[in-house]
Amino acid sequence: MKLPHNHDKNINAVLATMPGTEKFSQAASLLAQLGDGTRLRILWLLCHSKECVSDIAAALGLSKAVVSHHLQLLRRSGLVNAERVGQEIHYSLTDSREAQLLHGTIDALFEITCPKC
Repeated sequence: MKLPHNHDKNINAVLATMPGTEKFSQAASLLAQLGDGTRLRILWLLCHSKECVSDIAAALGLSKAVVSHHLQLLRRSGLVNAERVGQEIHYSLTDSREAQLLHGTIDALFEITCPKC
């Protein structure tokens, strides 16, 4: 690619490895999950334990409706699993590469070492 200014001789090699627009859209959507403080709190909790809506709501001082709404968004993004256990549904972080990457990012942001790792 011919650029108007070639400040870095390596730019063509960099551009040759640049992901497509769709990959950037997917990454932005995933990272948007961290852009909401409530979802970040829920993710932080689910990085470190498996919980039901009632326990998440009580632990975070939120209504069950608010927690359910955010869990639905997190499930759609592929970050959270739902597993029926008797009458309850327990939520946990998925084993996906993206979820584990966010888990590491969350732990680093809050300077903690996950007890599960």
